[in-house]
Amino acid sequence: MTRYLLATTFIATAAICGGVAQANAAAQCAPRAEVIKALGDKFHESEAGRGLINPNVVLEIFISDQGSWTVLASDTKGQSCVLSVGEGWDSPTITAAMPGA
Repeated sequence: MTRYLLATTFIATAAICGGVAQANAAAQCAPRAEVIKALGDKFHESEAGRGLINPNVVLEIFISDQGSWTVLASDTKGQSCVLSVGEGWDSPTITAAMPGA
């Protein structure tokens, strides 16, 4: 719940403060290796998937077995910024029934 409140506070501040949001966003960024280490050490999260936002930025999703999740944007210079965090992640497994099985 704390992670959700922090993310909500950050988003609300960004929406209200406009220019100040850039300063707050900078506090949410760090070298990718440090961010990933912190996600693993503090929240037991590991990478679940990624996709390109553009040629210079990758969107990454990290999740834990306890259901916490973090979405990062990582650039080609090795910097990552936390875009969102939350709880209650669900990764359903899709099982296809094979004919004759």
